[in-house]
Amino acid sequence: MATDKGVAVPPLWPVEARLAALLPDLLVFRKPRGSEHELATAQGVLLGVHVTGFTALMDRFSLSCKSEHDMDTLAHIFSYYISDIVEHVLCFGGDILNITGNVLLALWTVEQNQLSDIITLVAKCSLEIQEKFGIYHTREGQDLQLKIGLSAGRISQVIVGDEQRQYLLVTGRDVDGVQLAQRLAQANEIVLSWNCWKLCEQYMFEVEIMREDEAVKLRDMRIIDPFDFDEHFYKCLDNLPRYRTSAGKLFCPLLYPCPKFQRLIFHMAGDILFVFLLSDTLRTALELDPDSALEQTLRKHIMKNLLKKIDEGQPVEYISEFRTVTMVLVSLEFHKTAWMLHLCHLIQEAALYISTVIEKGGGQLSRIFMSETGCMFLCVFGLPGDKKPDECAHALESSFSIFSFCWENLTETKLVSISITSGPVFCGMVGAVARHEYTVIGPKVSLVARMITAYPGLVSCDEVTYLRSMLPAYDFKKLPEKMMKNISNPGKMYEYLGHRRCIMFGKRHLARVRNKNHSLLDREKELEAFRMAQQGSLHQKKGQAVLYEGEKGYGKSQLLAEINFLAQKEGHRVLPLKLKEADSKQCFYAIQTLMAIFFEIDMCPAYYRQERLHKQLHGMVEEPLHCLFNDLFFVKFPLSFKVSHMDDLTRQKKVKACFFQVLQKAMRETPLIFLIDEAQYMDAASWEFLGTLLSSVPIIMVMTLTPTFTLCGWAQHFLQSPQAIFVPISKLATTSLLRMACWELGVVSIPQELQIYLLRRCFGNPLYCEVLCQDLLSKNILLFHDLQKEEDEENSKWETLSANAMKSTMYSISPASSEDQELYVCTVKDDVNLDTVLLPPLLKEIAVNQLDQLSPGEQLLVKCAAVIGHSFHIDLLQHLLPGWGKNKLLQVLRALVDINVLRWCSKSQDLPAEPILMPSSIEIIEQTKEERKSDAGCPLRLQEELSLPQTEVLEFGVPLLQEAAWELWPKAQQTALHLECAWFLRDLACRCGSCHGGDFVPFHRFAICSTKSSSGTSRFCSYKDTGSILTQVITDKLQLPSPQEEEFLDQVNRKLAQTSPEKDMLTTKPCHCKEVLKLVLSPLTQHCLVIGENTCAFYYLLEAAAASLDLSDNYMAFLYLRKASSLLGQPSAFSFFKKHKVKISQFEEATFCCLRSEVCFNMGQITLAKKLARQALRLLKRNFPWTWFGVIFQTFLEKCWRSCSLSQPPDNRSENKKKLAILQQQVQCLSLLWQLYNLEATASSRRFAYLATLMQENSAKESASEAQDGCVGPLGNVCISFNIMSTAAF
Repeated sequence: MATDKGVAVPPLWPVEARLAALLPDLLVFRKPRGSEHELATAQGVLLGVHVTGFTALMDRFSLSCKSEHDMDTLAHIFSYYISDIVEHVLCFGGDILNITGNVLLALWTVEQNQLSDIITLVAKCSLEIQEKFGIYHTREGQDLQLKIGLSAGRISQVIVGDEQRQYLLVTGRDVDGVQLAQRLAQANEIVLSWNCWKLCEQYMFEVEIMREDEAVKLRDMRIIDPFDFDEHFYKCLDNLPRYRTSAGKLFCPLLYPCPKFQRLIFHMAGDILFVFLLSDTLRTALELDPDSALEQTLRKHIMKNLLKKIDEGQPVEYISEFRTVTMVLVSLEFHKTAWMLHLCHLIQEAALYISTVIEKGGGQLSRIFMSETGCMFLCVFGLPGDKKPDECAHALESSFSIFSFCWENLTETKLVSISITSGPVFCGMVGAVARHEYTVIGPKVSLVARMITAYPGLVSCDEVTYLRSMLPAYDFKKLPEKMMKNISNPGKMYEYLGHRRCIMFGKRHLARVRNKNHSLLDREKELEAFRMAQQGSLHQKKGQAVLYEGEKGYGKSQLLAEINFLAQKEGHRVLPLKLKEADSKQCFYAIQTLMAIFFEIDMCPAYYRQERLHKQLHGMVEEPLHCLFNDLFFVKFPLSFKVSHMDDLTRQKKVKACFFQVLQKAMRETPLIFLIDEAQYMDAASWEFLGTLLSSVPIIMVMTLTPTFTLCGWAQHFLQSPQAIFVPISKLATTSLLRMACWELGVVSIPQELQIYLLRRCFGNPLYCEVLCQDLLSKNILLFHDLQKEEDEENSKWETLSANAMKSTMYSISPASSEDQELYVCTVKDDVNLDTVLLPPLLKEIAVNQLDQLSPGEQLLVKCAAVIGHSFHIDLLQHLLPGWGKNKLLQVLRALVDINVLRWCSKSQDLPAEPILMPSSIEIIEQTKEERKSDAGCPLRLQEELSLPQTEVLEFGVPLLQEAAWELWPKAQQTALHLECAWFLRDLACRCGSCHGGDFVPFHRFAICSTKSSSGTSRFCSYKDTGSILTQVITDKLQLPSPQEEEFLDQVNRKLAQTSPEKDMLTTKPCHCKEVLKLVLSPLTQHCLVIGENTCAFYYLLEAAAASLDLSDNYMAFLYLRKASSLLGQPSAFSFFKKHKVKISQFEEATFCCLRSEVCFNMGQITLAKKLARQALRLLKRNFPWTWFGVIFQTFLEKCWRSCSLSQPPDNRSENKKKLAILQQQVQCLSLLWQLYNLEATASSRRFAYLATLMQENSAKESASEAQDGCVGPLGNVCISFNIMSTAAF
């Protein structure tokens, strides 16, 4: 069995090899023919492998709530399972024809007189596959098993399609035979078709005859002298001309290591060990000489979006994605009397029509495969690069068109069935390195196949497709529920009847209802435009039109709801209407519906409609003209003599004249207002009527438009009218958006991390804010606190710090005036990482639509940038893009910046010309000009280049794009990319050059890293044994500096000491630790959390918290420490039961307590701060007393410290750095205690403060002594000098 998994094509493969790996040898070595559609035949043996239990496994996953995680697990299981089978078939010389769903089909093409030998070979291959891979136990409790069918005889092959896209079909009686044998087999069984049984060497097999089914069940092979399978294997190799004979040979792996090969399969045959080198050597098709003609031929058999990615040079592992798609499965069943050649022509005709219709709708015909009764066509909408809005509607309309064409034009067609499903799937590569295919995997793929059988002769769809299509309900018919194999809950099913004009018209409604509790935010200018139109219509007696244009989600419908309320409040008569895309295809639909609302017949029953309309028309329209409205309003007035003599054009003009007459009369009584939402879907005839109405009747029209749509000519003419006012709708301001979030969550305040979460994802879009807030509530990741109960309450535990403790860092709104109303604030749960919260499906679809509008190279860049985070450096981005040079990177970046997908960070955030991120944590190395040139490859160099902008940091400029692009990655590749980011940033997690480098927690790395002479093992070294890649790298990097480096540090220290304070103030460079925190430490914690390196994540969370405190950002420090708390888990009530989920050193636990103490002090939680500071000192072996007696005794001991310390023998030099780290933390804790006790003006507190000062002074002196013994250098001396000075100040 293969030891390493996954499809990972070598990066140096030429394009021809990558294309050949996606196709069978039958196509690669196909001889040119006069006609591509010519039916060719050959002798061969077919092997069909069916993975059973896979549909049931998908059903289990579909019933769970974690669909994204389940999709990843499902694809992981199937891909790795099938890859072993593919490799085994290749080792036996098989040609993988296709991998369709959970079925693999392989072919051995030979001469007729060689069939018996090859059948024996394939039978042996099948037995080994069942033995090695027959049962696969999954953690979910659903076993995967194999059913294998064999057939042999004449195989027919034909290519269908056109010059742009072609498909290989393998058909014939024996192809049906392998499908029948596969269906007759039970789990872990092998069945031979009857023809295969007749052609094989029957004496060599132990079988069970299945007489009723005319098949044979294979049990085992008889190895009888003088037969030797090894000799038979060599004999078969001579009959397989395209088999790579060097793929199996005797050699000793220890003597002949082959690092270029990715896997080895060992096969013992007698005394000979066959070692199969699983790489490109398994197929000669991957080593063909470059041939442009062959390449062009192969390209026709691969989907366009996949070809673009291959041409772009994207690695195979970068191609796979998880996304929501819509699948269409077309099944054609033919009469058994039809000739094979005629059937091929029918399939060719169907393929051409289906591919044309599907591509017009934005989909692709993925593959064609033969079934026992006919042929099936799998089409997919929404593949990478193809995502478009309204894909479900396009899929339904395309399906109905295909259904009608096949019934009407394809003779010999017995039955046409089409099924459509929508849902999340895995889109990517499945198989082995040498042979893989691009496919889709997911529960909806199984469902679409089951629906074909359950609802034959119909165009059926699932409920998700029905709802997402947004098509009128009268275009569908609900189908009865039916049981489907291995699908427990298929859901509601519908038959699509095609788009037809139903005997009804639209009804009055708007998309949104006005919120009575909250006023409209940031829309004063838009409402003022409506009021101006009102005044213009009143004073000038002319029609006025206000057209609001804005992106989807900007609040256009909410604005119309507000205008509707204001107009009705002022006594206007309002006629509201919301249009859909399907309405644009019905002539005069908008005016028909508006007038039906005007006559008040849209809501009345059908039997009362005519009477009601007659009353409305009485006195306004002549009685003989009432019959003009029969077809328009579905009534039956008697046809008058006058109307009967009118032609159609005259009738249409008369109807419009009647409408003008009626509306003019109505306007004299009550002002009229037309409200039309989504006016871009209005038909041309309605636009023409409204344009004429606007110039003749003093009516007010208010419409909303989406800017991405192209309007018809009459619409353009309407917009150019002087009476039309065009008002663009802008996004909400930041304050308004946060106010809206508070309203949606029902709170008066939200924390800072939630503000960042919403602002980065919304970009001022109210719809996004509303959906995100609802999603947060549904996922139950927020905690709500009663504000009144939290006020003036001090907490005794870190875990119960209330929102009141951080209220100064929150965004808040003014509470309601009611005194009895309870006021709430919300916080995010400790164990929730908002950066990894998945987007709601609606918003993800919107973002993926935007992503697919980009080119393949731009998409790949955006996906890689999404892994880094909202802000990213271009050098780190280039590190994730394989084979990309700086010029190509900058070219694509500029293109994305030009269309506002990305943007350079603002000048206020621009990075200076000098490096702010040092490539080493503790080294300050003076470089000559030559050394600077040699250091041009530094990971985050910020030197200006000719083609480089002033700043090399970018951020996303489009909402939701980063989150959606990140979610597209499969979990394995996502983890690999985050690991690459962590590798890249690991050396940069240090103070900036102006602060002379070093850890933010002094000597942090030395305290947790075991030294050479240390007998114990630290966290990193013990973790190294677990195989963690990241911790191994960090362990290698966190070593002590060399003696030469320490000597240089001493020189720098002496120079700094000689510098006067005044001169030092003038020459001091600005600190850039803030950028280090933003670009290095904060992303590093995220990368470590995603890849599961919680121990490393805890390390960097402490560093980030210390950096935040240095930058006086107490709230962010609290946020980092809260994440660290969630990694450790909930503390036990009993200290002897305390066991952290993450293994950390005692020093880190003490540092954790010290940092929390400082945060609590800044929050005003004095009691908790004292408790945590004492706890930290206890962990650092430096107890601080609780009682006045303990203070007296400890004061006496501290005064005697100097004499005792001098008598101690010198410590090992290798332990000095570790001791320094502990001493520095002791000084920090004692300094904090001194500040805490100085806040209280009591005699007892003064004693505690004095003791803290005394203990701090002693620790600082001991630290200075250790530094002299250990040759710490400038950093240690600076820290120690600072602590001594601070102690003297006390």
